[in-house]
Amino acid sequence: MKTGLFASVLGVVLISVSATPSTAKAAPGGADLILTDARVYTLRWGEPARDGKPAPDAPTTNGKWHPDAAAVAIRGGKIVYVGSDKGALALRGKRTRVIDLNGATVIPGLVDSHTHFVELGAKLESVDLTDVATEAQAVALVAERAKSVPKGEWIFGAGWDEGAWANRYPDKQQLSAAVPDHPVVLRSLHGFAIWTNQAALDAGKITKASPVPVGGEMRLAPDGQPGGLFLNRAATMIEAAVPPEPQAVVARHALKGLGQMATDGFVAVHEAGVGAQAMAALQQLEDQNRLPIRVYALLSLRDPPLMRQWIARGPDRDSDSMLVTRAVKAYYDGALGSRGARLLADYADKPGHRGISGDGYGFDRDLAKAAMKAGFQLGIHAIGDAGNREVLDFLEAEFKADPGTAQGRHRIEHAQVVSPEDQPRFARLGVIASMEPPHAVEDKTWAQDRLGPQRILGAYAWRTLRRDGARLTFNADNPGSDHSIFYGLHAAITRQDKQLQPAGGWYPEQRLTIEETIRAYTNWSAYAAFREDQTGIIAKGRWADLTVMDIDPFALAGSAPEKILAGRILATIVSGKVVYQR
Repeated sequence: MKTGLFASVLGVVLISVSATPSTAKAAPGGADLILTDARVYTLRWGEPARDGKPAPDAPTTNGKWHPDAAAVAIRGGKIVYVGSDKGALALRGKRTRVIDLNGATVIPGLVDSHTHFVELGAKLESVDLTDVATEAQAVALVAERAKSVPKGEWIFGAGWDEGAWANRYPDKQQLSAAVPDHPVVLRSLHGFAIWTNQAALDAGKITKASPVPVGGEMRLAPDGQPGGLFLNRAATMIEAAVPPEPQAVVARHALKGLGQMATDGFVAVHEAGVGAQAMAALQQLEDQNRLPIRVYALLSLRDPPLMRQWIARGPDRDSDSMLVTRAVKAYYDGALGSRGARLLADYADKPGHRGISGDGYGFDRDLAKAAMKAGFQLGIHAIGDAGNREVLDFLEAEFKADPGTAQGRHRIEHAQVVSPEDQPRFARLGVIASMEPPHAVEDKTWAQDRLGPQRILGAYAWRTLRRDGARLTFNADNPGSDHSIFYGLHAAITRQDKQLQPAGGWYPEQRLTIEETIRAYTNWSAYAAFREDQTGIIAKGRWADLTVMDIDPFALAGSAPEKILAGRILATIVSGKVVYQR
């Protein structure tokens, strides 16, 4: 008997299942799970050239892509066969589950290499301010939420855009008047600003005399008291005032965030900046076998006690646990939108200001060096051209002082604005550029105002970095950006937003090909986590981590790239288990 599971909005894509429940074990020699009638892109052919040209053995004919397999068989969490339907079905046993994909597309499992999924889970329970255009609209949403929250309880929101609002930042006045009886904390889209009301200031005992961290700004009201807006590192003043959440709540947020990522096709995530509380929650979830997808944890350098514990212990050396901890996230400068990124010359729209970085932004060099010496990979946030140069200088100096540290596959998170002189250094030093396609198309309305017409040429420069030989990995830095793979693919290959603007793409010379982009979300991300021998391509012996979708992005990229935005995830498979099905 076959039961239809999925239907597509782009036509009919019915996925049917036959045989036994997924919990059954395969007969000796038989497969646990077989996927048939699929458009499988294995990525097991050669790497594309630096200009994006496919390798000679890539499955293309006259410039058009076609699948290189139709079926996949899985046993014991690993792939045991890739090829034809007939070949896969030859491995069918009495307890094998067979899924007829009816032409759906299968690619290696998606990896988001820079997430904040605990924050994502919390945001799903908070007031969603994403795409809210005005202060008044945001205040109205918070006031509505306050009606259902007991007096005195904290209210959280997230998603207002600190870049787009930079010339009209809100203050506490409207928010305090509309919601006087609840402390309110509204985090910005990318986390570099927090907007609060008076009740939150009172709860945190924050006054005009409160010390502001170096690299931060506490905006003041006309009366000289805190105005309710905290930029860059000053955001930590409010974060310190918020009562700590119980570990059970953190675990709930983590599961909710991971569940959303599984729903959206991701088999693994790199969680950037895990502190002690989140680390304890994740360890508990792994011990309970409750993690639905793989987590590659980057410890927070801003948590020195946790860092010292792990430096003494050393990084995890295995790759196949559901939770692997072998990297560290550090901040070197702020964000471009809030003018915290460190630039080599003044901001074009704020003469005399260049942002702040390094020691001034709380970067602990000694702790970072100790982590590198202990064998940890560093993922260092750097946005501005000066910030990126200084991080490259730091890494290069450490590589010379201790050559063993050069093998750590260290990463610069965002690598957003890089001067022409520094672009080739990524490849020369073996530093991975961990970047976000959504950021380019979201920042385009104001990025050139910050940088001017010349420096913008070195911003969001995916093709330039690729051409210079740098390794890339792609992500969304969620919840700061929509992590939909279809949005990410479209942004990378068109340099257009969801409204297909601008016509022709924003600085289209920096576009990547569809193959490069999918690799940046799959096997290039596998390399960034030291897993290129276990996953990232669909081949015998590899982990059975797969993503199934109702469109063929390889085909659409060349004919109708805008249709990629309408794609849907049909199934997410991790270690041979269907963790999500539509």
